[in-house]
Amino acid sequence: MGMRKSVSLLALMALAVLLACMTAALAAGPGVGQPASVTLVGAGDIASCSQNNDSATARLLSRIPGTVYTLGDNVYPYGVTEKFRDCYDPTWGKYKRRTKPTAGNHEYFNENFDTTVAGPYFDYFGARAGARGKGYYSYDRGSWHIVALNSNCNKVGGCGRRSAQGRWLRRDLANNPTDCTLAYFHHPLYASGTGSDTPEVKPFWKILYNQGAEVILSGHAHRYERFRPITPGGARSPKGIRQFIVGTGGEPGGEQFGPNDPNMQVMKRNTPGVLKLTLRVDSYAWKFVPVAGETFTDSGTDPCR
Repeated sequence: MGMRKSVSLLALMALAVLLACMTAALAAGPGVGQPASVTLVGAGDIASCSQNNDSATARLLSRIPGTVYTLGDNVYPYGVTEKFRDCYDPTWGKYKRRTKPTAGNHEYFNENFDTTVAGPYFDYFGARAGARGKGYYSYDRGSWHIVALNSNCNKVGGCGRRSAQGRWLRRDLANNPTDCTLAYFHHPLYASGTGSDTPEVKPFWKILYNQGAEVILSGHAHRYERFRPITPGGARSPKGIRQFIVGTGGEPGGEQFGPNDPNMQVMKRNTPGVLKLTLRVDSYAWKFVPVAGETFTDSGTDPCR
C-alpha cells in the first residue's frame, strides 16, 4: 500500500510540473516553431506591358521578405497567357514562389473582353491559386489563419452563405479556430465614390465577422483606402473588421466620382505601392510602402479581437 501511495504521489507531482511548464510556455508567447511575427506584403491591380509602375512596385517586394499576396486583376487589360508571360512574369512573377494570389474580374476577360473561366490565371499560378475553377483556399502564417477568396461571384456559383464557396468558408473557419484571422479578395464591400462597392461580397463579411476576423484586404479601386473597424452593415464597432483597399500594384487610375465613404479614414490616389502587414501573436501592424520618388505612407497597429 505504501509503495502505491508513493507512486501515486510521484505521478501527481509529475503532472503538476507538466501543467506548470505548459502554463509558462503559453504565457511566454508563440509555441515551439511558431515565429513571433510574420510578414504579408502585396497589392492588387498590377501588371500591364503599357506602364512601368508594376516594375517599381515589384522592386519593393525585393526588399520586403515574407508572403506576397495579390488582390486580383494581376494583369491588364485581359487575362490571357501572353499578358501573364510578358507583363506579370518579368515583374511580380519574380516572387511567384512566395505568392498567394487571388483573381480579379480582368482574369476572366479575353482579348474581346468576353468573360471566360480564367484558364490562363490558373495555368500560370497552378496550385498556388487554389483548386482550378474555384480559386479560394486558406493557409496559416505564424499564429494567423489567412483566407483567400474569389469575389467573382457569378463565376464560382455565387458568394452567398449557402453557395459552395460560402459553405467552404464556414467549414474552413470552424476547422481552423485562431485568435487572429485575415481574409482577402478582389472586390471591396465598401469604397469611396460610386461604382466600386460590391454588395455581393457581404455574405463573406458576415461569415468572417461572426468568426471574429480582424482584417479584410481588397483591390479593384485603383487607390489606397484604410477604413475604421466596421460591421458588415457599415456600423462603426471596436469589434468590427478593418478593411484596406490596396489597388495600387501598378495599373494607373484612381479617379473618384462621388463622396468619400463615411468610414474611410485615410485615402491616397495616384501613388503606386504595396501594403506590408506584420502579423504578431495577438496583434498586427500595417504600413503602406510607396514606390521610389513618392513620400506618402500610412501605418498603425491594432490588437486582434
